[in-house]
Amino acid sequence: MGNKKIELLSPAGNLEKLKIAFKYGADAVYGGVSHFSLRIRSGKEFSYESFKEGIDYAHSLGKKVYATINGFPFNSQIELLKKHIIKMAELKPDALIVAAPGVVRLCRELAPNIPIHLSTQANVMNYLDAQVYYDMGVRRIIAAREISLKDVKEIKKHLPDMEIEIFVHGSMCFAYSGRCLVSAVQMGRVPNRGSCANDCRFQYTLYAANEDHSTLFRLEEEPGVGTYIFNAKDMNLASHVDEILSSGAVDSIKIEGRTKSPYYAAVTAYAYREAIDDFYAGKFDAEKYQEELATTKNRGFTDAYLIHRPFEKNDTQNHEYALSKGSFEVSGLVTEDEEHFYCKYKTYPNDEIEIFAPLNSEIKEVDNEIGKIYKKDDGKYYVSFKKILTETNKELESVHSGNTNKIKLPGKLPYLTMLRVENMEFEQKESCMSGGCSD
Repeated sequence: MGNKKIELLSPAGNLEKLKIAFKYGADAVYGGVSHFSLRIRSGKEFSYESFKEGIDYAHSLGKKVYATINGFPFNSQIELLKKHIIKMAELKPDALIVAAPGVVRLCRELAPNIPIHLSTQANVMNYLDAQVYYDMGVRRIIAAREISLKDVKEIKKHLPDMEIEIFVHGSMCFAYSGRCLVSAVQMGRVPNRGSCANDCRFQYTLYAANEDHSTLFRLEEEPGVGTYIFNAKDMNLASHVDEILSSGAVDSIKIEGRTKSPYYAAVTAYAYREAIDDFYAGKFDAEKYQEELATTKNRGFTDAYLIHRPFEKNDTQNHEYALSKGSFEVSGLVTEDEEHFYCKYKTYPNDEIEIFAPLNSEIKEVDNEIGKIYKKDDGKYYVSFKKILTETNKELESVHSGNTNKIKLPGKLPYLTMLRVENMEFEQKESCMSGGCSD
């Protein structure tokens, strides 16, 4: 890798999230159109037209977009897949992310000028498999999530020209690199064709059966313990970014989450951008990045398998809940004119609301009849409203999510700035978990 700075790759579930990822620090994003992507729900949010707009926007910033064609097609889909590859190639993405060997070959035939990145679903764990794909024309592998940093280094040693991308943050699958059939068996939704129903996140009741006597016993459990038996915690390797970058073996670090919220896209890009830049500046501070990442909704965090071997781990499963709230709620998103915001939660006059702005933003303090924007001793900027006014100057007592009116800001804030408030439910939950409250 030499002196080349590592790439930060973020998810883009739609055009807005694509723009947010770039505003908050991503070097590249990945996303897709249609059911040939492994995230159908996010794929439906991109049309060919809006995906092209996203690619053009990225290129105007000198950044990149990788198009996902990482599903596993059935025979009946192959002719449609060929048309899709040709159509995607016309949009000029910077790479195609592909999982199946046959689709790799198809992309080489139909889109020979576009680099191919091998999906994590191909489960590359060693340099032998990496060599096979390199010989097929693949120029980057997204390593299996179960790989160790030691093995990443070994692949790089044998194939120095092969780029290596690893996941550092986001949802973890209890199955090996996402190769799961539980959703297909229970719901008829096939995970490896992009329509996973997330059955592993459900709460299950356990039974014991005796086939000789046709008896069935419900296993009683301590309330709240052991019912989420398949539920993996979320990966979070922010504290290990320094080790990853020091290895010299990784070309790109990737954040999972095309179906996650715009706030998640912003915070994860921001935190990992800081981690990367701080490492190169010699001031790496893991606690700072973790504090920011904790504001996102999550299932609890684990550092997964990159640093520790699987049998050494005992903290990868969350048996208590499927998804918790983060420590903050997003209360608003600043509009393109930079003078208004759309309410995403609830806002009342005199509330103190933190401003979470894109990287390197300049914020001016103001105090007028609408409200004030000010900086506190903690170094953060806040906004407080004296009046809540719509774009047409109608005054409201308060504004809540669902209200589609633009709400006036006291002063300009950068486009896609997020306004956020502390989540009191989260604070209470944390207090209770540490023994601070009783039933």
